Parts: sequence; structure tokens; C-alpha cells
Amino acid sequence: MPLLVMIIAVTLMSLLLLAVGEAIPTTLDGPFKSLTRRFDPSLRRGSDDLPMDHPRLRKRNVSSDLPQQIALALSSPTSMWVSWVTGDAMVGKDVKPLDPSLVASEVWYGKEKGKYLVKKKRNATVYSQLYPFDGLLNYTSGIIHHVLIDGLEPETKYYYRCGDSSVPAMSEEISFETLPLPSQDAYPHRIAFVGDLGLTSNTTTTIDHLMENDPSLVLIVGDLTYANQYLTTGGKGVPCFSCSFPEAPIRETYQPRWDAWGRFMEPLTSKVPTMVIEGNHEIEPQASGITFESYSKRFAVPASESGSNSNFYYSFDAGGVHFVMLGAYVDYNHTGAQYVWLKEDLSKVDRAVTPWLVATMHPPWYNSYSSHYQEFECMRQEMEELLYQHRVDIVFAGHVHAYERINRIYNYTLDPCGPVYITVGDGGNIEKGDVDFADDPGKCPSPRDNIPEIGGSCPLNFTSGPAKDKFCWDKQPDWSAFRESSFGHGILEVMNSTHALWTWQRNQDVYKDDSYGDQIYIVRQPNLCISPAASRDASEGREKSGDESRFSSPSLSMFICMFLVFLHM
Repeated sequence: MPLLVMIIAVTLMSLLLLAVGEAIPTTLDGPFKSLTRRFDPSLRRGSDDLPMDHPRLRKRNVSSDLPQQIALALSSPTSMWVSWVTGDAMVGKDVKPLDPSLVASEVWYGKEKGKYLVKKKRNATVYSQLYPFDGLLNYTSGIIHHVLIDGLEPETKYYYRCGDSSVPAMSEEISFETLPLPSQDAYPHRIAFVGDLGLTSNTTTTIDHLMENDPSLVLIVGDLTYANQYLTTGGKGVPCFSCSFPEAPIRETYQPRWDAWGRFMEPLTSKVPTMVIEGNHEIEPQASGITFESYSKRFAVPASESGSNSNFYYSFDAGGVHFVMLGAYVDYNHTGAQYVWLKEDLSKVDRAVTPWLVATMHPPWYNSYSSHYQEFECMRQEMEELLYQHRVDIVFAGHVHAYERINRIYNYTLDPCGPVYITVGDGGNIEKGDVDFADDPGKCPSPRDNIPEIGGSCPLNFTSGPAKDKFCWDKQPDWSAFRESSFGHGILEVMNSTHALWTWQRNQDVYKDDSYGDQIYIVRQPNLCISPAASRDASEGREKSGDESRFSSPSLSMFICMFLVFLHM
């Protein structure tokens, strides 16, 4: 009998190993041989900006008192920010800001439809974008409301309305589901990543596709609206507005585009918490040296909650994942406030509670495209060691309008304990997709070509390997596992404390069942990749995850458990 059991077990295990091996690769199979998938250039190009009178951009409410641009953002595991806009923004030479004190900011919420047991209030704000130069128009926003609702239970559906009940002007009832509490056994259902969106027909496809994937959390890695390019710089489909005023020292940004973007995104952001980080298109300089005014005023982020003194960098937990959102357009040097904050934040992470550590920023540190090649080498040199020491698992970025997945790496050297870097700046904006690679003949940029808008330049010549004494490689670098220039978005599904399924989905596959551009299990190895910062894994966290790290698929781990039960029957 024992011999028969063993034969059956070995046979079943062999069949399952074969099936699993053919299905989805894991990072344990890497580092992977470099692969480039080239497509018809027509699929990579951008599309026209949607006009302001497009049905998805227009105001839907007759009354300006009714909330619009409703959005959710995480504050803590038991609290949520609710944001919206009321009133009419104004554009003109002489504009007068609205008075936010004349409008209430209220959120009613509860766990049953139509029954709101809790009501929260908070103050509102406005902002202006000023261009006191002949020919340029100023802007003042509608009233922007941010209300914190707390006392929320994990993994629970809530119903809410927001607005001003005294007018009355309350929104329709909307619902959302809270995320699980920090735990190595609980994770968001699906986490969506997208960057460099804008407002084009390609953006529409991207967001529609993303919503079909039913995420429970969304992260946008910078460059949200491209308001600084709508009717300003010219390009396919739009006139060159600011070209009429060549003497103006500041390029005007078309601020109503922010309002249009908020309305466009509302079907998603009003139901799913959406976390953002600033990109270069959010800089938007205006008079008196003011920058990032739209980004700073429109988005509520858990900065103070995470010990940060700036909305440009912060962190938060979502189940067993700790997210660190890094700012590339503020000081990131060792002596700066952001670095000091990051060091302290990472030192507090308990990998027995939040095993996964994920960082995001707008520009990628590792990038083999000509566009933005080595642009943020200074930031990498300042911060990479800190992320490596604390065993960050994945780093997401945008900025490059294409997709690229990087083998585990540290300091340009393949390293099984380095993060997996993923670029998802392929949301679909008007600047078109990036199709040239730095290793293509004649496509290597000059070290002077890619200079960041804020921060210094640290061009690097490689000191060893195939690119020794060169600025660019002559072929796709060994650290670049896969790259493709199609538009799309990505979904991260964390299975347990060691396995997460990453799927990149291209826009051209939106109508195809079970189709994707790239898919891989990202596997943590806490027993192999031990660091001083992760020493707390040694107790109960590692006890649960140690066996799992040996297998390349959760289904295989499940089979082993079933097999052990079978042996004891």
C-alpha cells in the first residue's frame, strides 16, 4: 500500500510540475534572457486629445453646487479621504477666487444603503494659477473639498454621499469596499498600476480596460492630466495656443483640463481608492516661482499620517503590502528631508506584518529606451542602496511611454536580492509611445540630452561588461528582461507572503479573453535575502513563509498540502 501511494503521488506531482512549469514563469527562473517585442508602429503612437466638449469630460450636473470629480484615497487602514469639487472654475485676465467658507464639506456614510450613521465635516480650499503676462489667461479653481472619514472596518462595503446638505446639494449614493488590515495573510484583491495618462482616446481604452479588471486599489505613477500641453505646445490635433505669446517667460498650462480629467476619472476614483505621485507634468510653474499647485491642492495623500512633511512623498499600508511613494522632483539627497524620512519609514516596516515592500516614483532608474535614458541617475545613486538594504521587492515607475520589466538588479548588477523594476508609463497620452531603444544603432542619446526639470545630472559610463567605457549598450542590456512599446496598464495580485502575480495588459488586447502582454510570478525569498532591516522575519513571519519560498507557484504549494493530507488518510 505505501508503495502504491508513493507511485500515485510521484505521478501526480510530475504532472502538476509540468503543468505549472508551462503556465507562468517566476522570478526564480531568472535572470531572463533579454527580449524585445516589436509591433506595428501604429499601435505605439499617441492619439488626439479628447476635446473639452467630449461627453466624458463635460460637467454632468446642472447645478454647480453638486459635487463632481469625486475621489477616494487611503489615509490609514481604518480611514479614507473623500475629495470632490463644487462651484465653477474661472479663466480670464481678471479672476476672483470663490470663497470656500460659504460651502460646507460633508460626508455621510454607513454600512447599509440609505442609512448613514456617521457624518464628517471639514474645511475646503481653492487655488489659482496666475500668469500676469500680456496675452496669457489666469485661472482660479472651483472649491476643493477633502474630508477624512474614519472608524472604518476592514474588508467591508460602505455607502456614502458627499456635498452640502444645507443647500441641499449632496451627491448620489456611492459605495466602496475597504481593504484588509495589515497582515501577512491578507491582501488587496487586485492592485492596478498605470502612468502618464493624459486625456486621449488611448487613455479611454486604458481606463476602460483597467476598470474591467475590477481593482481594489489603483496607483498612478505620475503625469496625470498633461494640462501643461493641452492648447499650449501644439501637436497632432491641437492648436498651439501659447505660441501666440512667444515673449511670455512662462508657458501657460490649461487648468480646465484638470477639471475635465477629474470628471473623466470619477467613475473609477469615486469607488476605488486611488493613490498618486507627482510627475514632471505636474510642475506647472507660474508667477512668483510657485509650482505643483494643482497637484498639491487637488489630491489628499497620507503624508502626515506617514510622518512626511510633504505631499511629494509618503507611505501607506494596504493589507500585507507597505507602499513607499517617492518624489523625484524634490530634494532626494542624503542630507535632504525626503531621504531622512525614507530611512526612518523603512526602518519601521515589520515584514512579519507587511511582508511585501513596494516603492513607486515617476521616473525609472533602470531604463533601456532612448527617452529619459539615465535621466535620474543622480537619484538612483542617492537612494538605491537604501532600498536594497531594506529588501524592497518591486519598484514601479512611469515617465517612459512604454513598458519594460527589469531582472532583479542592484547597481547595474544582476542580483537575486535586488528589486524587480517595472516601467508602466504607457497610459496613452498625446506625447506618443517611446519606440527607440538606447542600444539601437544611432539612437544612443547624448549625456546632455536627458536633463531633469528639477535636480542635477549624473551621466554614467559603464566600467565593466558589454558596455564598458560606454554611455549606452550595443545591445539590449542583460538587466532588461522584457520591453515593448504598446499602451496599457498592469495588475498586481498578491497571493501570499512570498508570491505575487504581475500581469501587464496591452490596450490592443482589451477585447481578447485571457490575453496579456507580460505575466510573471514575483517571488520573495526572505530566507535567502536577509538584511538587518528584515531581521524581524526570523520569527513568526518566516515560520509561515519559509516553505512557500521553495515553490514557483501557489498552486504547487496547495498541491503539497493536499498531498500531505492524503498521506495521512
